[in-house]
Amino acid sequence: MSQTTLPPAPFPATSVEQICRALAEAVTGPQIPNLIAPLKIPEPAGSERQTKWKRLFNAVAERQNRQGDGKAMLRLVGEVMRPVRFTSTLAFEDTRSAVNEALLYSGYKILDDGRVARTTAATTVAEAQQRADDLRAELSRRGVHPDVLHFCRAELMQRNYFHTVLEASKSVADKLRVLTGENGDGSGLVDKTCSIGQGPRVAFNTLTTEWERSEQNGLVMLMKGLFSTFRNPSAHAPKVLWATSRSDALDVLTLISMLHRRLDTAILHP
Repeated sequence: MSQTTLPPAPFPATSVEQICRALAEAVTGPQIPNLIAPLKIPEPAGSERQTKWKRLFNAVAERQNRQGDGKAMLRLVGEVMRPVRFTSTLAFEDTRSAVNEALLYSGYKILDDGRVARTTAATTVAEAQQRADDLRAELSRRGVHPDVLHFCRAELMQRNYFHTVLEASKSVADKLRVLTGENGDGSGLVDKTCSIGQGPRVAFNTLTTEWERSEQNGLVMLMKGLFSTFRNPSAHAPKVLWATSRSDALDVLTLISMLHRRLDTAILHP
């Protein structure tokens, strides 16, 4: 006997809004008519003056009201999330994470090939955020140093990439202070503890060859560059002026992890 698959239940209006807001970040206004065409809901005159998410929302809501099920929402998600529409894997993953956070409350998720599949529904904000964002899974896959995660665990839970980078960068300075007993912060602390010119308290090798001295100087510059590029601007500039994407956060956290591993194996001098 063949099984009959029941159509998906209509999505609540609040879920439709949140999903459409996330989808709208990945589309342009001129693309919307083609994206909603399969729903067979013509847009009223003047709709192009509305926000993108509202145009998507109106089409889905109208189709849901006519059909009495949630097929329209899932079809729109499938149309927008076709991998071929994205310019890079990172752009696709950023959008997939944002849309999944809203979809999970209704028991659906986007797979890595862009298809929508049923899953266990999320019941809390924290659960939806954790399951939707694969940044932590990727950090785990890369074997990121536990001291990095210790400093920014709360920010990762909130998908707050701006403060994730800020807090993680503090972990390098903290380890330098713990290893040497020195005070200070940022580039000044790096100079006091790692600069060859000062007879480094923290040496990343024996410093007996030109190559080793070059490596020491390179790691010093990486630490100072980390503070100058990420910690200092993000500590003093408003968040809206210092946006940190998921892909940037992933790269910076990986760099910070490497610095921690080098500090763990460094040669300490009194």
